[in-house]
Amino acid sequence: MIIALDGPAASGKGTLARRLAAHYGLNHLDTGLTYRAVAAALLAQGLPLGDEEIAISVAKHLDFTSLDRSLLSSHEVGEAASRIAVLSKLREELVSLQREFGKKGNGAVLDGRDIGTVVCPDATAKLYVTASPEARAKRRTDELLGKGIEADYNDILSDLHRRDLRDSTREDSPLKPAEDAHLLDTTEMDIDSAFKAAVEIIERARKL
Repeated sequence: MIIALDGPAASGKGTLARRLAAHYGLNHLDTGLTYRAVAAALLAQGLPLGDEEIAISVAKHLDFTSLDRSLLSSHEVGEAASRIAVLSKLREELVSLQREFGKKGNGAVLDGRDIGTVVCPDATAKLYVTASPEARAKRRTDELLGKGIEADYNDILSDLHRRDLRDSTREDSPLKPAEDAHLLDTTEMDIDSAFKAAVEIIERARKL
């Protein structure tokens, strides 16, 4: 069983995906971390972000089972990841690796920007998780402040608007709902409500 969750940054899809994976006993992959891992490796080694062949070489040596969210969550890495995400051949390599991950074991829950449209178009269930930019900015601000990290709501809101525009207008695998995805707007939901709604959607999809 493959469950695909797509949506913009800070929509809650990552938290939801991890909870769904635990609920169904499936592997979980935050595909955004695969881009962040490549970007982090390039930055650490002082390598150019625009050299696609070098980026692909780094990608081929990634271990998707040991991606450390805490080490890859910095703003610098996120910005670099957004820049390399537009490299078409790198995307092809990572998509191939992501698909292979989904085929292991009993299946997986994958979350990202193009899971239902590109990575796993035949997924058992597809959810497009979204929320208003203001709600997403508040969540990200609260999350960072909760970790003792300085954060400004207005800066984060502006950054989310920029990322949404860049992700939705890029030529290769733009952020958009799959035609058969179920929309889950979490603007007014807490994680428990979102989880319950997601399980209901998935259970309906499994019966089709």
